[in-house]
Amino acid sequence: MAFAIAIHNIPEGLAVAAPILKATNSKCKAFFWAFLSGMSEPLGGLLAWLVLKEIVGPVTFAILFGIIGGVMIHISFQKLLPTALKYDPENKYTAYSFFVGMAVMAASLVVFGY
Repeated sequence: MAFAIAIHNIPEGLAVAAPILKATNSKCKAFFWAFLSGMSEPLGGLLAWLVLKEIVGPVTFAILFGIIGGVMIHISFQKLLPTALKYDPENKYTAYSFFVGMAVMAASLVVFGY
């Protein structure tokens, strides 16, 4: 799971850094904001665990992971893919990239013995 989250953070960091780099032309600012954005997840997770470790159980995790999975699928299909196709109207790269991403995630599940 940690590997999948780490892989997901790479395009997320690029999505944060690219517009900042383009707007400011500063690699330092782009790196800083991408780093800050990336640190919000582990710090937020640690804080939530410290506050909720006695309350949260397996059923709560199952419900939360199900909800989060639904949100991620919605964002992927309704927001990310249409935006990718906007920048790649002939679909030369988007579909292939989509399937490469799926293959990377499937391979990580196999390698780590889902």
